Amino acid sequence: MPPHGRRPAPPSPAGHVFPQAASTVLPDPARFFAPGLLSAPLPTNCFFQNFTLKNGDQPEYIHPYSVRSAAAGLTVCYPSRNHSPSFDIQTFAADLTVSSPSDAAAAGQPHRVVAFDDLSVTLDFSPSLRAFLVRGCPFVTVATAEAAGPVDVSVASVHAFLEAAPCDDARTKWRLRMNSGQTFLLYASAPIGLQQASVTQLAAPGFSGVIRIAYLPDPAMEAVLDQYSRCYPTAGEAALNRPFCIDYAWRKQGWGDLLMLANPLHLRLLSEDCSVRVLDDFKYRSIDGDLVGVVGDSWVLKTDPLSPTWHSTRGVNDDGVDEVVAALRKDVDSLASSPIATTSSYFYGKAIARAARLALIAEEVGCPEVIPAVHRFLKATVTPWLDGSFQGNGFLYDPKWGGLVTKQGLQDSGADFGFGIYNDHHYHLGYFLYAIAVLAKIDPSWGRKFMSQAYSMVADFMTLSRKCGASYTRLRTFDLWKLHSWAGGLTEFGDGRNQESTSEAVNAYYSAALLGLSYGDTHLVSVGATLTAFEMLAAQTWWHVREGEGIYEDDFSSNNRVVGVLWANKRDSGLWFAPPEWKECRLGIQLLPLLPISEALFPDIGFVKDLVSWTTPALARDGVGEGWKGFVYALEGVYDKESALAKTRALASHDDGNTLTNLLWWLHSRGNVDNTVVGSGRCCWYRQYGH
Repeated sequence: MPPHGRRPAPPSPAGHVFPQAASTVLPDPARFFAPGLLSAPLPTNCFFQNFTLKNGDQPEYIHPYSVRSAAAGLTVCYPSRNHSPSFDIQTFAADLTVSSPSDAAAAGQPHRVVAFDDLSVTLDFSPSLRAFLVRGCPFVTVATAEAAGPVDVSVASVHAFLEAAPCDDARTKWRLRMNSGQTFLLYASAPIGLQQASVTQLAAPGFSGVIRIAYLPDPAMEAVLDQYSRCYPTAGEAALNRPFCIDYAWRKQGWGDLLMLANPLHLRLLSEDCSVRVLDDFKYRSIDGDLVGVVGDSWVLKTDPLSPTWHSTRGVNDDGVDEVVAALRKDVDSLASSPIATTSSYFYGKAIARAARLALIAEEVGCPEVIPAVHRFLKATVTPWLDGSFQGNGFLYDPKWGGLVTKQGLQDSGADFGFGIYNDHHYHLGYFLYAIAVLAKIDPSWGRKFMSQAYSMVADFMTLSRKCGASYTRLRTFDLWKLHSWAGGLTEFGDGRNQESTSEAVNAYYSAALLGLSYGDTHLVSVGATLTAFEMLAAQTWWHVREGEGIYEDDFSSNNRVVGVLWANKRDSGLWFAPPEWKECRLGIQLLPLLPISEALFPDIGFVKDLVSWTTPALARDGVGEGWKGFVYALEGVYDKESALAKTRALASHDDGNTLTNLLWWLHSRGNVDNTVVGSGRCCWYRQYGH
């Protein structure tokens, strides 16, 4: 500790300290981003990422519409659903395409992202037409460029138009009915004359102003769309100014109140502090559950507080301490005889975080004499990644997009699971931050020496700043509208962004909060805890599948208890590394690493029982890994500790991020099933709570 107990001020989150390097595998952002945006770090896992990759012509789900830009046109789709016991997917069709025939010469030119923020992206998809794509807006808004003057507009479809008729004398509202059974409404800020050029194309010569298109799911909703058609959002920001709150605020133009759509988690978290009106009967279908109308241009989303802890909340039961200590001594002894062999940033991160757990468990069970050995191991294994002396890999700074890459990822996009093209940053860095937080806790002088590197790693995926001077993009992985993280990086996917392991995402923000505890940084503790809380709620909402809950179709929800890979437009029962029938892997990848925060990720004992019951038959399959079995037994221990202990003691090996010590710590720190009587738990001799 510094003199008088003062903590050093954390370094500026804008700064980066790792050596700068030029990647040979990253795409050129100048192809799609407007020149004025290139001076600041750019998003690499955002909701519109497909618009910035390859040809930029893959769709993105903006809620409630899938939108695609191609050939100087903007295609809008209200997606249909295709589902089975193994997947649930939204399918894209070119329901309506807006373009300008006069821009035909620009058909080979890419669109331009001219502005973006937390809740929207503004796209110039032709020289004369601009789209304000705001997430959760029931309208898609297209405006003509002021400098272009009157523009000839085309509205086309893959479906035949059965009706294209004005609904008012001013010709500012039109009903478009197609042979697909769909009806869209078109609103215009000025009179527009739609003429049927062919069965599948409408033409509007000489229009200047704003066009808004809305799908009509139910005739009863038309009056609501009419009422709010004249006020349109152009941008939106989400502020993390208060612990466990996210404040939405949209910029708008036009007249009247703003109508937006809320997903099921939004509705659950909408605070009474904001003056909004929920329209319960105004609903759009979505793979994320019904999207419900909300009137108001600012929302407050508030969740319950979460206090990140180093240790279990109940403590290890007295009758289990000896068993934990015996395993602890063996696992600590093995550190010296089992050096880390991998150079992979992911697997190396798991290995050092695994070791760091042993130090915290030692604190909790009153076995401080093993901590020096863990300290030596962590100092020897973590330091080389921070000072650049590690042989074979290391972290570097990429100035093209603005973020960390690895040495192996500079020339190989597949190395380190794509870390060099910005995939899985929160997973890899989360493990490193966990080990750094523990090492800085037990060795404050080491922590002070490498504080800048630690904060640079945090900033890579947790920067809040929007300033041009920042070294890292704002919240690289966390989606402030969906309220969870995405992986995928700078890879184009037809189904949009994806995320597999919610628990590793939770670990990332939780580890950042622990780092804040180590450095006495209450702001980092608060932000880390807040993102942890929202990530867990999103996991419980969309990854944890409860039969009959209604978000997913019955055939999918009856056959699954956890989603494997969740995409923007799809829910998969398979994993990147395992088929659907390997249910133990699906459970494990949504639980690892096993930490004190894990009990908050799985708070519903009834669901835990269903999940374990659903998974257990898969353990009879030949070749099931012992490590995956350990995670199943860990969850079984939530409601049947003795059975789980017997199975855990019989395991021959453990996951490379887990130990027998950690499993026994978990099982011996479980309370009673009803969660009302916690039993006699030993209070660890050094416990530190956040806030």
